[in-house]
Amino acid sequence: MAVREFAEAPSTLPLYLRAALPAVPLVGGLPGVRHTAGSVPDLTLERRGVTTDLDHLASYADVCGFALRETLPVTYPHMAAFGLQMALMVDTAFPFAPMGLVHLRNSITQHRPITVTETYDVAVRASDLRPHPKGTLIDVLSTARVGDEVVWEETMTLLRRGGGGGQEDAAAPLEAVEPPAGTTTWHLDAGLGRRYGAVSGDRNPIHLSRLSAKAFGFPRQIAHGMWTKARALAAVENRLPDAYTVVAEFRRPILLPATVMLGTATEGGRLLLGITGRPRGDERAPAHLVARVTPA
Repeated sequence: MAVREFAEAPSTLPLYLRAALPAVPLVGGLPGVRHTAGSVPDLTLERRGVTTDLDHLASYADVCGFALRETLPVTYPHMAAFGLQMALMVDTAFPFAPMGLVHLRNSITQHRPITVTETYDVAVRASDLRPHPKGTLIDVLSTARVGDEVVWEETMTLLRRGGGGGQEDAAAPLEAVEPPAGTTTWHLDAGLGRRYGAVSGDRNPIHLSRLSAKAFGFPRQIAHGMWTKARALAAVENRLPDAYTVVAEFRRPILLPATVMLGTATEGGRLLLGITGRPRGDERAPAHLVARVTPA
């Protein structure tokens, strides 16, 4: 497998410009722009010697609701991986153009907490191109290591809509799992996507404004899925073990501004989280996120 090393985090703005090129008429079919369909790229992107900027960590904790501690929030290493993930997806060896891909599921395993003073290495690669009733799925795998020790792993499952390829070989981890009834209400303002985007580097236009979101088929801007997952975990961080896996399924976008509700429940030693909209009359509250925390 080819390995491409980065001395620092890739700048995401040029990557978003490259991500948009395949959708431009005539330009999208040019060599160096057109993506090679049909296979997973034999490529790993790496960044070594990642350290934590405490000011950036404080900004991330503030927008997501985490307390400042001596260890990183479980979703924070995603910040170090995100630029590499974007660089992988804009590479023409990646089978799909990134704009329009749907972040369907996300799984993170924290083998142990990473302290704010530790230096770690991040690697990103793609895996498991497979059918889905609504199109095709692919996983983007990210790993954080301290020395030779794997301390953190993430799987982003992305859906490319169109030409449904059939049923998945295995059932989705949270298939048929309903979110717990909401007990805590959050009021999310219209600028949330811009604030999280500034911290995370994820400035996808669908999150930034009503006008830019409409260009991609949304009536107004939507909250980031990774903010939604992080905010749910921040609300229960005092109940989380040191080592665990948290699997999340993003079921419906949160259109901003919005009022949503967090619910929690326990099932056989596991913690179930749900973020829903407010119910209307006798209708069931629309589910935005369902997540399950399983201790190691």
